[in-house]
Amino acid sequence: MELNVFTSTSDNIKRKSLKFGNQKINLHENLKPFEPHASNPTPRSMDICFVSMKSIDQWMKIFKNSQIQIEEGPVIKTGANGPIKSIYIRDPDNNLIEISNEI
Repeated sequence: MELNVFTSTSDNIKRKSLKFGNQKINLHENLKPFEPHASNPTPRSMDICFVSMKSIDQWMKIFKNSQIQIEEGPVIKTGANGPIKSIYIRDPDNNLIEISNEI
């Protein structure tokens, strides 16, 4: 696992993540988490992103048919290996989940 410092493509702010292989855990600052974020961010919280082989359009249809609200997106973000197209939903515990496609 390595510390990765990157500039976000969505707001040009320097951020940090932990990268291991093709995976990345974004680290949020305690007092000013970036958007979107957990409903109640706490110290040591994180968000999780799943890179999918299904297209974002397919996921949007699945979520619409399942009456799952898309919190944000589609948007272009910085993934572990480069640009990604993402949508965000909440799990039953209200945690933020990102689903993305590599661009």
